[in-house]
Amino acid sequence: MKPWFIYSVGFLAQILFSGRLLVQWALSEKAKKVITPSLFWQMSLIASLLLFVYGYLRDDFSIMLGQSLTYYIYIRNLQLQGEWAKSSKSLRFFILIFPLLIVIYAFNNNKIDVNNLFQNEAIPTWLIILGSVAQLIFTFRFIYQWIYSEKQKESILPFGFWLLSLIGSILILMYAIIRRDPVLFIGHIFGSTVYVRNIILLKKYHD
Repeated sequence: MKPWFIYSVGFLAQILFSGRLLVQWALSEKAKKVITPSLFWQMSLIASLLLFVYGYLRDDFSIMLGQSLTYYIYIRNLQLQGEWAKSSKSLRFFILIFPLLIVIYAFNNNKIDVNNLFQNEAIPTWLIILGSVAQLIFTFRFIYQWIYSEKQKESILPFGFWLLSLIGSILILMYAIIRRDPVLFIGHIFGSTVYVRNIILLKKYHD
């Protein structure tokens, strides 16, 4: 697979991730408080799938791990907002099973080796651990957000979500610098700025 194609998939995913933050940020600034538009979750879902593919193409377990854990949380938030049911049943079914189809295809065609994901010669073990921990923290923000939203019976992005986002993003930036991954670096440099701004907005709104 050509490197330019692999990076194109990654950059497209990061453009969508950054775009969702821009939408959320702009609407929050307009409302003078943190809000959660449905477009945020729709863009998240598409971007997550693309970044999962990017992680697979780069044999990068930490990226695949992070995206596989958040994909269905994005769907759940769309359900809480009443947007998921607006799509056709066939489209919903396709979205639900598509990540599984990628994994099944990879295994059946010998395109993926579990040992290589955990023991990649291009990535030392300590760096895989750093990347995985960073992705777990970054992913836990959505688990926290999911639990919080389930309790509130609506899709909300609380303070803890943005704090975990900032911590996870800083760790991923460290990983990206060491790994020399421009896709992760550019995405999280921009994201960190938005996370800080949302924290400021939340503190102002609650003061």
